[in-house]
Amino acid sequence: MEKRDLLYEGKAKRVYTTDDKDIVMVSYKDDATAFNGIKKGTIHDKGKVNNEVSNKVMMYLEENAIPTHLVKQINERETLVKKVEIIPLEVIVRNKVAGSLAKKLGLEEGTILKRPILEFCYKKDELGDPFINVDHILAAELATEEEIEIIQKMARKINELLVGYFKNINIDLIDFKIEFGRTPDGQVILADEISPDTCRYWDATTGEKLDKDRFRRDMGNVEEAYLEVYNRIFA
Repeated sequence: MEKRDLLYEGKAKRVYTTDDKDIVMVSYKDDATAFNGIKKGTIHDKGKVNNEVSNKVMMYLEENAIPTHLVKQINERETLVKKVEIIPLEVIVRNKVAGSLAKKLGLEEGTILKRPILEFCYKKDELGDPFINVDHILAAELATEEEIEIIQKMARKINELLVGYFKNINIDLIDFKIEFGRTPDGQVILADEISPDTCRYWDATTGEKLDKDRFRRDMGNVEEAYLEVYNRIFA
């Protein structure tokens, strides 16, 4: 399938049209950002790792009845996906306390939550992707009640599946961010990516961080952490 015009460029990916109006090509970059773009850098081979890890995880979810945008991986950095209208919500699922939740609740990082927490943020860079609730979503008409119900149910199922998936490779899934999109016929499906950029992965034995927090917090060995996740998934 032929790559054509640049449709969109974000912090981590470029999206191109193709000769099929219902399919776009996603090209993953090595650029890294944190704190809503305030901190910028490059992580060697991040694009390759995120592309291939995300596709592998999406395939696993597809096998377990989670509809995704994945069509076909083209090469190390490029993948064909269904063209969707992105619902402007960042859906965050948390299993242990980390990051902003530690500050919000005054709890120590690593505290196990009695039940997973599901949060919404409004996907709007100029507003700093603020935390919102269901009433905000409905009032601003970002999604319908039916769509919110589908998203919540699917997000919790994805969490259940991925906690087990990563446990099998000795990784604790601390939390993750996902996004959803509408297909032309109105179906809500999983979109965007699931990778060390969008998840917190801790080694289940040592607690070592294997994700973007190493970049955010200047911990070093960022490339090595991403590659470790990659190697475990593809072992």
